Amino acid sequence: MSYHNPYTPPRKSATFDDYTLAEIRRAAATGIYDIRGAGTKRKVPHFDDLLFLGASISRYPLEGYREKCDTTVVLGSRFAKKPITLKTPITIAGMSFGALSGNAKEALGRGATIAGTSTTTGDGGMTDEERGHSQTLVYQYLPSRYGMNPKDLRRADAIEVVVGQGAKPGGGGMLLGQKISDRVANMRNLPKGIDQRSACRHPDWTGPDDLEIKIMELREITDWEKPIYVKVGGARPYYDTALAVKAGADVVVLDGMQGGTAATQDVFIENVGMPTLACIRPAVQALQDLGMHRKVQLIISGGIRSGADVAKALALGADAVAIGTAALVAIGDNDPRWEEEYQKLGSTAGAYDDWHEGKDPAGITTQDPELAKRLDPVAAGRRLANYLKVMTLEAQTIARACGKNHLHNLEPEDLVALTIEASAMAQVPLAGTNWIPGKGGF
Repeated sequence: MSYHNPYTPPRKSATFDDYTLAEIRRAAATGIYDIRGAGTKRKVPHFDDLLFLGASISRYPLEGYREKCDTTVVLGSRFAKKPITLKTPITIAGMSFGALSGNAKEALGRGATIAGTSTTTGDGGMTDEERGHSQTLVYQYLPSRYGMNPKDLRRADAIEVVVGQGAKPGGGGMLLGQKISDRVANMRNLPKGIDQRSACRHPDWTGPDDLEIKIMELREITDWEKPIYVKVGGARPYYDTALAVKAGADVVVLDGMQGGTAATQDVFIENVGMPTLACIRPAVQALQDLGMHRKVQLIISGGIRSGADVAKALALGADAVAIGTAALVAIGDNDPRWEEEYQKLGSTAGAYDDWHEGKDPAGITTQDPELAKRLDPVAAGRRLANYLKVMTLEAQTIARACGKNHLHNLEPEDLVALTIEASAMAQVPLAGTNWIPGKGGF
């Protein structure tokens, strides 16, 4: 005989929550895995779990707005004849024409130029609009080799060899047929309207020795002028950073799992890779062990949102950061003013991740010419520049409060962690103690 307790409401499982149940039903009904854009939605330790220790008696703060705090960064000074000098250590990550509209790519170039920083082509090649509106443009060299040619390599200001991406380390890119327009198809040498899946590894090398050969080829093609970056997904940051340095990279770009993507499997986004916070210190340790910290620059990406995030990444040893999703939001993506249209797509502003379908009402992650017209690249570029300015000022404010006259003078000693997990990952003490998990103390 069963008994129903009228005082206790039904209890749902934490393991089989509503989303999990819905995904099981969707998989059972369709027989296909879910593909989406954006980054991980699960909560993992992040920069919010760190706090700065401002100066008081033991440290002397700088007077805001009167004492200088420098934000410039030089990238590619190891071997390149023409290293890049940026006014701010906040760069724009690679997002392709194809994944993004032409107007969106132009807006990113305009905003980065106003702010005195760089933007990056992404997969799919270089457009004339992007090159024309970007004072400093990094050209991504990916396994797909879409649009790759010596002319554009020479037109770039730096070359980024992409080995991996934070949202999908070990996986290739996707671009569904809805976004392969005539122009995209021509640039990528693909049939129009047919789903594209990029290779997950470069076709002409199988290891770090081959990477060294490829870097040398790129240097020869560009007369040793351009800095060569190597981008890796956050999986084995110590060894990947060390091997990139030994292969001859000028700059290492390390992308954590909070980094976004145009499209990949949801199971990949949520279950492969490591949090950005866990990637930084092993990469810095590799550079230090090789005597190359600050000689080979480290750019961190994956979930950077504010000047505080920038300052924390630099305090942990990075030289610069790259933003992707945040830049798209700054130019107008996921804007609540399009809420009615997001609702029609079965989503909502702030949660829209069907970027691969090409129906973005903001005109950013689309190839639909009518939707793309909604984005004014001039106004959107100004919004991005404003956002970059605010982030830089925020990072400066924190650095001054810690008594530092350059963002690069921030250090792990300026930080404490709020959780044991963040303490272990960032290798800074748990707040109120001098204890770092695994390293002793009290």
